[in-house]
Amino acid sequence: MSHADIQLQENETKGRYIYRADDGTEAYMTFSKVGESMIIIDHTEVPDAFRGQKIGLKLVERGVEDARAAGRKILPLCPFAAAQFRRHPEWGDVLSRAKRKDP
Repeated sequence: MSHADIQLQENETKGRYIYRADDGTEAYMTFSKVGESMIIIDHTEVPDAFRGQKIGLKLVERGVEDARAAGRKILPLCPFAAAQFRRHPEWGDVLSRAKRKDP
């Protein structure tokens, strides 16, 4: 599987990266846009059928690559994505240092 196998669907405020297997099974990562300069990774969903294939990691990597190319920062609120950022300090250039503000 390559990053080319991951599709990006987005509108003005939200988006998602999707990996779809030949049988139609989907793994995805959703995000929200904060202006033009930041995205917030909300959720990553990887079905059991994909376990052990690093599909979730590939979804986050694609988001990192796209953010880097667009000059955006990422705030990983999704626990899986946050864990991946901790494991990959080389992504620090796109990691937002913003703190979450609870209402």
